[in-house]
Amino acid sequence: MKYYTTERLREEFFIGDLFRPGEIKLVYSHIDRIITGSAVPVSPLKLETGDELRAQYFCERRELGVINIGGAGTITIDGKVWKVGYKEGMYIGMGSKEITFASDDASAPAKFYLNSAPAHRTCPTVLIKPEGTPEEGVVIIKPENKKELGSLEDANHRTINKYILPGQVESCQLEMGMTKLEPGSVWNTMPCHTHDRRMEVYLYFDIPEDAFVMHFMGEPTQTRHIVMRNEQAVISPSWSIHSGCGSRAYTFIWGMVGENQDFDDMDDVRNQDLL
Repeated sequence: MKYYTTERLREEFFIGDLFRPGEIKLVYSHIDRIITGSAVPVSPLKLETGDELRAQYFCERRELGVINIGGAGTITIDGKVWKVGYKEGMYIGMGSKEITFASDDASAPAKFYLNSAPAHRTCPTVLIKPEGTPEEGVVIIKPENKKELGSLEDANHRTINKYILPGQVESCQLEMGMTKLEPGSVWNTMPCHTHDRRMEVYLYFDIPEDAFVMHFMGEPTQTRHIVMRNEQAVISPSWSIHSGCGSRAYTFIWGMVGENQDFDDMDDVRNQDLL
C-alpha cells in the first residue's frame, strides 16, 4: 500500500455513492469478509443474496448490523415488523430468511447503513435504541456504553455510543457503534491505534457539502490519507491506523469484524511515533 497512488488507495479502500434512493448497495471485502452496504427504500426493498455468497438467503451464514441515519422506517424480518427511527439500530441474527426495508415517508426515506459478517451461530435479533425504556426485543444502550472522551483543548471532545458489543447485544463477531464529535472538535481516534485481531470500517456523515474529513490510514510509519465527504465509508485493515481530522465536527459509525470482541484490545500508537 505504501506505493499506491491516490486513485489506487480509493479503489481498494474507499466506498462512495452508498445511499442511492430506491436501491440496496452492498460491497463485499475479502478483508475479514465484511459486507458494507446501505438500503434507501422509496418503496419496500428486499435484501437478496448474491452469487458471491453462494447462499439461499443473505443471513444463511451471516449476521447483520443496521443503523438508520435517515428518516423513520421499518425492517420486516420473517414477517415481524420493527420500527427503526433516526440513529436507532438493529442486530439481525444468522438464520433470518426474509428481510425487507421500508420508509415511513418516501419523500424523506430511511437510510439504513449495513455491516455484515460471517457467523457460526444464531444470536437474538434485537432493536437497539440510544434512549428509551427496555422491553422485549428492545435493547437500550447502557450508560457505561455511552462514553464522553477527549477535550476541546485537544480538538477531540466526542461521545461514543456502543450499539453492538458483548454485554449489551450478543453477536458472533460483529461490533458496531457511533461517535459524535462536539462543535469545535475535529479529531477522531487520536492518539491512534491498530488492532491486529480485527478490521474496521468507518462511515462518515453529518458533514456539510463544503466540508470534508481527512481519513488517515496505513502502518504507523507509512501513513496515507483519503479525503472523505458526507455519507462515504472507508475500509481499514487490521494493520492500519484509522483516524480522521475534519474541517468541522462530524459523526461516524464504526463497525468491526475479527476474532476478538474485546473493545479495548488495541495496540496504541504514540503521537511521537507517527510518520
